Amino acid sequence: MSLSGNLQTVSFPDILQLLATGKKTGILELKTSTRQKEVAFKEGNIIFASSVNSSEDLLGATLLRRGHLSKADLERAIAMHKQTGRQLGTTLIDLNLFDKEEIAACLKLQIEEIVYNLFSWREGDFLFREGEAPRNAPFQIELNTMNVIMEGTRRIDEWMEIQKVLPPDDVLMAMSPSPKINRQEITMSLDEYRVLSLVNGERTLPELISLSPMGEFVTCRAIYKLITTKLVETTGTRDMEEVEREDEEEIVLSIVFHLYNRCFFRIRSLVDSYLGDGNSRFGAFAAQYRSGLLTYFPGLEPSSELAPSLDKFLVAVRALPTASRYHHLMRALEEMLSEQLEFVFRLLGLKVFGRAVTGVKKEISEPLAVRRELVQRFGVDDNFYRTLKRADRVVKSIRR
Repeated sequence: MSLSGNLQTVSFPDILQLLATGKKTGILELKTSTRQKEVAFKEGNIIFASSVNSSEDLLGATLLRRGHLSKADLERAIAMHKQTGRQLGTTLIDLNLFDKEEIAACLKLQIEEIVYNLFSWREGDFLFREGEAPRNAPFQIELNTMNVIMEGTRRIDEWMEIQKVLPPDDVLMAMSPSPKINRQEITMSLDEYRVLSLVNGERTLPELISLSPMGEFVTCRAIYKLITTKLVETTGTRDMEEVEREDEEEIVLSIVFHLYNRCFFRIRSLVDSYLGDGNSRFGAFAAQYRSGLLTYFPGLEPSSELAPSLDKFLVAVRALPTASRYHHLMRALEEMLSEQLEFVFRLLGLKVFGRAVTGVKKEISEPLAVRRELVQRFGVDDNFYRTLKRADRVVKSIRR
């Protein structure tokens, strides 16, 4: 089976579904200019995953972060591992530091986190090498791929809600001195308790993520819960050196430009994958948007030489009245995105509509994480969510 391409045109969940339904055995390689990961399959199920050029997913580092292993024991195990050539997991068992079941459980968590992280990748090349077996895999942990797809998709939705609450990256967090809740009602998960123990009034969100042994998603989910239950509060910003004043509107317009162009490209690519590149039905429908500011959102591959210029887009936006130009732009984009999603439903049905919605949801994650405060202040996320709800309401009314 020959399967290769780019995640801009075929999403990671779609690749997983194809390999699962085909009951394929082999290794899926995914890489960008800085990262490379591999996911191994056996008869359609995931049995192993690894980061080729990153230490963050290595078994030893995972055990160390989670507090299951001391640094001295890890160094001793690594030294023996290099001497004997045996896998690190096997070496840890040989040293009586862990039993086989403990290593297997940790490997399962490690594999899951590697795979779930890939759901957030918006670009990168992929290649499936059929028939290959994973190298350096001490144990094979079988995960049902369809269940992984469902959980990964759920995490995308949950991540969107979490990002609405998380503070900006320069904001300090502390335990609330007097939580406004009944103490008898306080319940915390183990993850929340672990994160709470790191909150000391002197750490920001990125620092808490770095110190946490549980990975970014689980840590942010715990912080979200601690904030919403008023156990943790923000206490001001860290003193920063004076920085060059930013043109906030230009930054937001740049985020909007790249975000919505990627959304429209994802929708067009999905339709093309069902109807073929030569089909003109979607192109004919999209032709109505070739006027005004919407001409800068043609649904082309963002890296294409034919893609619109950000600089020209900014000039066009700033030609509008200052007080209303941002509102005018966002209202037009909201209508365009909603109408395109509705058209996908009418053309290809509910299942493909759901895939289109899931695809565009992924595009909001990065701008929210990178410039969270600015994006929220300008309401970029609210516009995006409102658009999806509008499309969903229309589809539900049609189905009745």
